[in-house]
Amino acid sequence: MRRYVEASFGAGHSMVDCAPITGGGFATVWRVALDGGREVVLKVAPPADAPLLRYERGLCGAEARYFRLVAAHAPQVPVPPLLHHGNDPELGEWLFTGLLPGRSLREWSESAQRLDDGPARYDFGAAIAALHRVTGDRYGYDGPRASGATWREAFTAMLDGLLADAADWDVRLPTSPGRIRELPERYASVLDEVRRPTLLHFDGWDGNVLAEPETDGNLRLRGIVDGERFLFGDPLMDLVSPLIYRRVEDEPESPFLRGYRAAATDPVAFDEAALRRLSLYRLHLYLLMTVEMPSRGITRENRPDRFERLADLLDHELTELRRATPSARAGG
Repeated sequence: MRRYVEASFGAGHSMVDCAPITGGGFATVWRVALDGGREVVLKVAPPADAPLLRYERGLCGAEARYFRLVAAHAPQVPVPPLLHHGNDPELGEWLFTGLLPGRSLREWSESAQRLDDGPARYDFGAAIAALHRVTGDRYGYDGPRASGATWREAFTAMLDGLLADAADWDVRLPTSPGRIRELPERYASVLDEVRRPTLLHFDGWDGNVLAEPETDGNLRLRGIVDGERFLFGDPLMDLVSPLIYRRVEDEPESPFLRGYRAAATDPVAFDEAALRRLSLYRLHLYLLMTVEMPSRGITRENRPDRFERLADLLDHELTELRRATPSARAGG
């Protein structure tokens, strides 16, 4: 830990304390106290020879680029300030960021305190809407990962990458890969309605949203962390993770969606085309969560509940998509 501190801030800086931050499944994260009372966060990427999913390659550098992008174009969004991005043959790749206040919404929901998290979720929706004002120059991930000149092309590449990962890791899917692979072409018309590569956080589950109470006892947003999975695409894709395992279109008055609508540049309308795309994005997320299990040490034996739940959700989205009209368009 001292070597990371010296490599990042110089020999004149020292560490006085540190402790692991748990809850993530990819990088190793530590809270570090520096001399002078400053507290920072160290995130160390997996070793260079660690087997990863295709979209996970280069995530540490991607997160550094994300923090710079948000700071430059959406400074009102509370992401950690990037302090240093390093790469060394011995130390590997790492990031130092500032430490944001608050605890995750997941921690608050599991605590004995009964605080109203609605205001924090409203703030989070507004922050995601602010991110969506930023436009990229291509669709999909940055770097040499799944991307495309159109959103349909990029989304197809993202699904193909996950299906290839499933084959590499010998992941048994609850359906044939062919049923999934055909979806982008089947829904070409609704995917082609996306005409602007919008900046997406993509990983907005409760573990990545920090909040703390104000004097009235309500929780308010203090930070959004773990931006390494960012990409450019359809804004609707960012409405999936915050209501994971649920359907945002069924909860029009959820605090997150109300906050998003209040700050969004464009109106949010759940027409037939939008509903089909939301279903595609939920399927993508549940497929990703299924495929990543072996790399996280999760098996059918030690987590049968997770496998079965994701299998049911995948099957439900596939069934809904097969029932729907492929040519559904906005206003249709």
